Amino acid sequence: MTETATPKPPRLLDQVRDALRVRHMSLRTEKAYLHWIRHYILFHGKRHPSEMGEVEMNAFLTHLAVDKRVSPSTQTQALCALLFLYRTVLGREVGELEGLIRAKRRRHLPVVLTRDEVRSALSRLTGVNHLFLSFLYGTGMRLMEGLRLRVKDVDFSQHQITIRDGKGGKDRTTMLPSSLESPLREHLRVVRELHRQDLEEGYGRVHLPYALETKYPGAESEWKWQYVFPAAGRSQDPQTGRIGRYHLSERQIQRAFRAADNTQPPRHRANPLSRSHLRASRPPPSWPPKPPSAGMPSLVICIHPPAERSSGGGGGSNPYDLHSRS
Repeated sequence: MTETATPKPPRLLDQVRDALRVRHMSLRTEKAYLHWIRHYILFHGKRHPSEMGEVEMNAFLTHLAVDKRVSPSTQTQALCALLFLYRTVLGREVGELEGLIRAKRRRHLPVVLTRDEVRSALSRLTGVNHLFLSFLYGTGMRLMEGLRLRVKDVDFSQHQITIRDGKGGKDRTTMLPSSLESPLREHLRVVRELHRQDLEEGYGRVHLPYALETKYPGAESEWKWQYVFPAAGRSQDPQTGRIGRYHLSERQIQRAFRAADNTQPPRHRANPLSRSHLRASRPPPSWPPKPPSAGMPSLVICIHPPAERSSGGGGGSNPYDLHSRS
């Protein structure tokens, strides 16, 4: 009589990966956590984390701050990865990390570009990079929010964009600049033709969050779920192994912006988010700002003209629209 072989328990990193995916953590978080846990194990001579504790965590995190001179946010990310490993995967509570040397946090003022600087940078861009960065500036969206935007969340009739699962996991809406509607429609026409070709070649399926593929069979191939700014080529989904078309790379956009940024003197910390700072901080000159009412943040006044505020998303004056008229 043959004995049934006892299945081997999953490896530690596989357990971490499963725990992250059960909690619907993003792929970026998964990669970062696995990276730091792997380095933590190698730093201590490949000892199993169950054999280590607060002393070893302290030594590793101090090593990152003192020897590697990482930024405070990087050290905090490594700490979060180790806390997730011990509390969630190994089921152990972590005590106080006595004597931990924290990376020194420095405060930087946000880079705010003038309108002429924005106009100059946009004039040096072409194609999808120009459209995307104009879109980012005109809507005030964050970089990843713009990259992850789906076709179904662009509403031309209401002149607004719906941002799903933004900062803090919340949804919100923002205005769609009227001067960008025509180029965006033409861009979507090209993207739809690209999607049709992908379907004919046996592809055309996009990644859906929160197991929506199971809830809505076939939704991953529908036009409305496709990315507004898809990548030029296909790639393999690291979670499912399926070949499909992801959204544009954030590095592509960042490099395009740096190449186009010709400010004098150079703004070393300028990035695509600098456009959002300008949009939120400089009211359009065509209407006078009013003092904020009780309980209303002044940022709302800086974005929506008073005549359009009651009409929702409404297609009111927008910094990009003002640039296009000038």
